[in-house]
Amino acid sequence: MKFATKLLHAPSKLSDPYEAMATPIYQTATFAQEHADSFGSFDYSRSGNPTRAILEEQVAALEHGTHGYAFASGMAALAALMRLLRPGDEVLADWDVYGGTSRLLASSLERANIRVHYANATDTTSFASSITSSTRLILLESPTNPLLRILDLQAIANIAKAAGCLFAVDNSTLSPYLQNPLELGADLVIHSATKYLGGHSDVTGGLILVKAEKLAKEIAFIQNSEGSALGPFDSFLILRGLKTLKLRMDAQQQNAMKIAEYLSHRYEVHYPGLTTHPGHDIQLRQARGFGSVLSFRAKTVEQAKRVTENTKLFKIAVSFGSVHSTISMPSAMSHASVPADLREARGIPAELVRLSIGAEDAEDLIEDLERSLQ
Repeated sequence: MKFATKLLHAPSKLSDPYEAMATPIYQTATFAQEHADSFGSFDYSRSGNPTRAILEEQVAALEHGTHGYAFASGMAALAALMRLLRPGDEVLADWDVYGGTSRLLASSLERANIRVHYANATDTTSFASSITSSTRLILLESPTNPLLRILDLQAIANIAKAAGCLFAVDNSTLSPYLQNPLELGADLVIHSATKYLGGHSDVTGGLILVKAEKLAKEIAFIQNSEGSALGPFDSFLILRGLKTLKLRMDAQQQNAMKIAEYLSHRYEVHYPGLTTHPGHDIQLRQARGFGSVLSFRAKTVEQAKRVTENTKLFKIAVSFGSVHSTISMPSAMSHASVPADLREARGIPAELVRLSIGAEDAEDLIEDLERSLQ
């Protein structure tokens, strides 16, 4: 089946005797058991719930994985991933990661005696030289947030394999529709399902997808023992959002390209769909599109603040991936938790404006930006 068909007719191991067109919401904490000395398929929703299981199964299939695990948020999924580490381990991360990721790596891991090292993953030779004997996990995003840098996932997967490291990719900015890191050699894929998978700004959630059975068992144990699993109603909302993933992203990408081209005549624009983007060719090789997030550098911090506050269709919001267009200043919002010196070292200027392009009419969005920029 093609991708659009898979979204609407995903095969499932779970059967529904009533053949409901929409996945039923099993809003229950416990399930009655037939026997006193053995459990059925489901017993307690923390350990497993049919609605959540269908979501996990479908996204795993879309990412070409074998197992999926849904969590209460993208950060909960990332925190579960960090539970694979032990005191003395080291995480090697690309320096352009989501601000919440930086916060988690800086605070939680430090207390667990797990070190974090940042390096520029666009230079794969230099990045490989940053691996030490303690490096256990390589973590990155591509495209990155908010600078939309493109990292060569297959090359980094080869580096990780040679060093005996786990390789995890946050695929939230593209979704499984446009990129499948597991197929490029990643061991784990993370999603903030709040973004494109849900797509309507009405649910938070996160997912981890894997291929290896050993990793699957470890993540399943962490999800169950720590109780961070996604609830059944939220699972239903994400399943509903998934049905229109291709339709939404096709429209949003088309709009994003038009807006990137419009802005590029006057501003420094970060969008891999532009042929002038340094990672354009790599993106063509490893993905099937460019996504609908872009950023541009305003002339001044004052102009960045003015355009962010004065747009009418673009709403100020920290998230991205919705059918509604949003606008933000990363240095003051999504990446505010990154220490100022590290933010400066990463090259995230205070006047950077990030746009998440929605499904509105592109001409209306451009007119909204034009009015605010003037």
